[in-house]
Amino acid sequence: MGHVLVTGATGGIGVALVDALVEAGHRVTAVGRDVGRLNVPGIEVDLSEPETMAATVGALGEVQALVHCAGISPIAAVADAGPETWRRTLAVNVASAAELVRLTLPALRRSRGHVIFINAAPGMTGVARWSAFVASKAALRELAESLREEEAASGVRVTTVYPGATATDLLGEVRSDFGRPYDPALCIQPRSLAAMIVWVLSAPADAYPCELSVLPSPR
Repeated sequence: MGHVLVTGATGGIGVALVDALVEAGHRVTAVGRDVGRLNVPGIEVDLSEPETMAATVGALGEVQALVHCAGISPIAAVADAGPETWRRTLAVNVASAAELVRLTLPALRRSRGHVIFINAAPGMTGVARWSAFVASKAALRELAESLREEEAASGVRVTTVYPGATATDLLGEVRSDFGRPYDPALCIQPRSLAAMIVWVLSAPADAYPCELSVLPSPR
């Protein structure tokens, strides 16, 4: 059991993950805005401004794992997405993850810890009107690949989780914006995905999943 930092802890997946981690005996610290309403310790950070993190996250002690669940998902064609849309999406979805890793790497190296990035659905590539989100998730994938190579010698594990449709408010909003149906009963339940993430963190010493694709079961 160890100390786990979780971003996006107030979202659907994050809430379920915090509960699952606590139930498994981990100590959890939430990172982000509005964390004061959670029943775990929190660090107030605006993930759209990763340059401000050092003053708070940099003071943390021992950390065994970091799980980046946070993400935003603007719907806008390239022709309509201005610089601020791109800046904020890349900051929240990628740059904040990279900065959290940078700040916690000394602790993660000491503990031979684990970094988990929650990405998009398996195999997602170009999607019309979703360019900033898709680009950010491609960047997050490459961040994970680079980090895994860089930190292999230090014993830090890096896993990317690719969840298919998960029953969250955010997915409902995205489906509505795209004019597509949304039935939570046909989706992965957040608690089920959270259980799989906890399982990844409990992998044995000699092996672990570096990528995990999760799909809704056939109905």
